[in-house]
Amino acid sequence: MVEVKNAEELEREKVLNAQKNNPLARVAGFFARIAERWLPDAFVFAIILTAIAFVAGVIFTDSSPLDMMRYWGDGMWGLLTFTAQIITTFVLSYALALTKTVSDTLEKIAAKCKTPNSAILMVTFTALAASMISWAFGLVVAGIMAKLVAKKVLDVDYRVLVAAGYSGFLIWEGGLSSSPALFVATAGHIFEGDIGVVPISETLMSGVNIAIVLILFFTLPFVMRFIHPKNPKDRFIVEQSRLEDKIEIEEKKEETNYPNDKIEKTRLIPLIGGFLGLSYLVNHFITNGFSLDLNTVNLIFLTAALLLFANVRELAEGLLKSVSSVGQFVLQYPFYAGIMGMLGASGLAVLLSNFFIDISNANTLPLWTFLSAGILNIFIPSGGGQWAVQAPIVIPAALEMGVDPAKVVMAVAWGDSWTNMIQPFWAIPLLAIAGLKIRDIMGYTMIALIYGGLVIGACMLIF
Repeated sequence: MVEVKNAEELEREKVLNAQKNNPLARVAGFFARIAERWLPDAFVFAIILTAIAFVAGVIFTDSSPLDMMRYWGDGMWGLLTFTAQIITTFVLSYALALTKTVSDTLEKIAAKCKTPNSAILMVTFTALAASMISWAFGLVVAGIMAKLVAKKVLDVDYRVLVAAGYSGFLIWEGGLSSSPALFVATAGHIFEGDIGVVPISETLMSGVNIAIVLILFFTLPFVMRFIHPKNPKDRFIVEQSRLEDKIEIEEKKEETNYPNDKIEKTRLIPLIGGFLGLSYLVNHFITNGFSLDLNTVNLIFLTAALLLFANVRELAEGLLKSVSSVGQFVLQYPFYAGIMGMLGASGLAVLLSNFFIDISNANTLPLWTFLSAGILNIFIPSGGGQWAVQAPIVIPAALEMGVDPAKVVMAVAWGDSWTNMIQPFWAIPLLAIAGLKIRDIMGYTMIALIYGGLVIGACMLIF
């Protein structure tokens, strides 16, 4: 039986067909279809990378299968402290974003979005700004903003919106939580004898870093806007019921007025902890200057959460909601630590880094360091962990070639940040907030990878 369409349906179909996507959106759609069909779950991806590292170690080094197995097992818990630190960072950042002060601010920002284009721009700009403060805060804000904006702009493609938020993560290594920059700025780091303590004025405040940050900050949102499908038929519209994200305090069936209830509801208790943390931080910065590490960043978020939550009940609910989003960290990070163990102990990381150093000179070393760091980041998605593997190779090379060590520090940092656009590990917490799977956004973030690589690579050569 042939379906007969009325005039109104034919006109609507004609209008839709006339709304063709621009070339960039079509390219993004191509990558999105590949990701949807071929990209596995993030944990499967980690297992595949483990297998690749294992086989490569046997083929390209003198390591036997038994050696590689031992390297994997020995390294599996090598990042346990760092894992605890990043989980703490994410949990506290998420909890902070759920406080009334922060959530109301994000609500007001989201309310300004009226069209899909403004939605993409707002989410990307907000995620970029938050990522400059902290990688964890950037991921949390990106996920929450995507949900809030999707409630206001009902015809926006939710996959592109979340991908735009994740693209803001591209900039985090140029901000205040940059692992390599903070590492070399800390007295007592293992390369202090060779390069001394390198202040952030030479890394984060350097010309190359400022140039990359400014270019990406003011252009990436427009790049992500162009990949949004113009044709409504190509958009993924999320169900509004999936976008709820509020702290709900479960009250007792019979409200009591016992002393313990009064204590749990009073603002005084979190304020005591908050002011204690604030006092410590003030003393820390007066004594040490603007010195940041992961522990200090975590204390900042904890202090802010204590000062902004109304009482310990709300604080507990906020932490409970945020903890539910980090389960994949606990599952996957030991495997990535094991991969790092195999790459380091077998010499694979040295082989890769030395290959790029051998084809480098004083002018191109930052560029090749950036590219090699990008490749290594796929296997070691940890700024600190990757720096520990790559720094012993690139620092001596920089000194031998007469290159400012601060340049290769930032080259490693940006390489680590760059390929996160196709490395699903860091997208896990954002996707847990947004309610999507990695295959839903990774095709779109490929555009951010290509554009970001061109910008960063060019700046590494020019500066």
